[in-house]
Amino acid sequence: MKVIICGAGQVGYGIAERLAYENNDVTVIDNSNNLIHRIRDELDVCGIVGHGSQPDVLSAARAEDADMIIAATLYDEVNMVACQVAHSLFDVPTKIARIRAQPYLESHWSDLFSREHMPIDVIISPEVEVGEMVMRRIALPGATDAVRFADGEVSMIAIECLENCPVIDTPLGQLSELFPDLSALVVGIWRSGNLFVPRSSDVMIASDLAYVIVRTDRVRRTLNIFGHEEQAASRIVIMGGGNIGLYVASAIETRQPNAKVKIIENSRERAVLIANNLLRTIVLHGNALDQQILLEADIENADLMVALTNDDQINILSSVMSKRLGCQSSLTLLNNTSYYEFTKNLGIDAHLNPRSVTISKILQHVRRGRIRSVHSVQNGAAEIIEAEALETSPLLNTSIRSLSLPNGVRIGAIYRDNVVVVPNGNTVVKAHDRIIIFATADRLRQVEQMFRVSLEFF
Repeated sequence: MKVIICGAGQVGYGIAERLAYENNDVTVIDNSNNLIHRIRDELDVCGIVGHGSQPDVLSAARAEDADMIIAATLYDEVNMVACQVAHSLFDVPTKIARIRAQPYLESHWSDLFSREHMPIDVIISPEVEVGEMVMRRIALPGATDAVRFADGEVSMIAIECLENCPVIDTPLGQLSELFPDLSALVVGIWRSGNLFVPRSSDVMIASDLAYVIVRTDRVRRTLNIFGHEEQAASRIVIMGGGNIGLYVASAIETRQPNAKVKIIENSRERAVLIANNLLRTIVLHGNALDQQILLEADIENADLMVALTNDDQINILSSVMSKRLGCQSSLTLLNNTSYYEFTKNLGIDAHLNPRSVTISKILQHVRRGRIRSVHSVQNGAAEIIEAEALETSPLLNTSIRSLSLPNGVRIGAIYRDNVVVVPNGNTVVKAHDRIIIFATADRLRQVEQMFRVSLEFF
């Protein structure tokens, strides 16, 4: 696949890195010499210095041969124009644009991005995607990652195995015998910096991070079985009143009307703006690293502190201060993956990477075959994929035991006729099943082949 990426920032770099690793033909465009030099030096991609919205630059990137353009610059308008030019002059089949300004996305302007007006096939809104991820984390205390598949009927949750976890040292194959109503499968384990797909004879040990695919109505029971009985937060302090902070506060007001929310925002002008847009949330103007402001926000009695500023270091330090002042738990936004290793030692309970969330959303449109959803874990070490099995899929009419799936691939659930099927070795895949599958990065191409659309289908 030939892909043009406009923007060599964190998101653009991350997408280019993933696609280049999978041997796609990738060209990255950015008007920064430094960013293009870096991407040329570090990745096997073509780099062009210029504006991705300009016809001559797209022509130099051989847009006429491209299968897809991903416009992920910092500027919404540049992204939109790049897609328009790619469509009008080069007939690029798939156009994806990152749009951050929420007024563009309001429902009564939904026709704006239609083929007749501004032909963008997929809109990615980082603030919405990250905001929803934060909301899932708030709703599921005890899970360090959470995402839904199959119209919300299936969930993937990442659960840390603590020392008192009741199911450590138990062969995974026995879990279904011990808990026959659980409807859950452990599909991946992150241990000492390595991610692997376990066998039924493997056991989990303390400090493992287990990736579990489970029926959504069994998520809380699954967390309880793993020893996580934390209650949902009702007193929440948000650091940072930017687009994500405002989105989260507004969503909490709508979905958790009994929760008490406070936001600390450093900019007075922004604090006034968000206060006018919220109904019950208390907005405090001040520095998130000011202990007096934290005490004014009653941080010592808070259940959860959510750090959502644009500065990783402020997010880390404010999380540490909040925990030391008595806050029960913390969730921290971190862009720099190099910080991940020591967050636990500092007492940060959970973190999320906005770049990873955005890349996951884009990847579901890059993957070949009938891919419905993609979620990337551990900075691209593996993906959870929801895909539809068509009549030509090699998976059909064969038991899972007989498929001889490669190491690094595990089917976690099947969604068939609005019913969730927890698979075992005797389960047979049928046409139009929606399969939720866990695959390590080195097996993604094989997974795509399982869901390929052959010419016979047409």
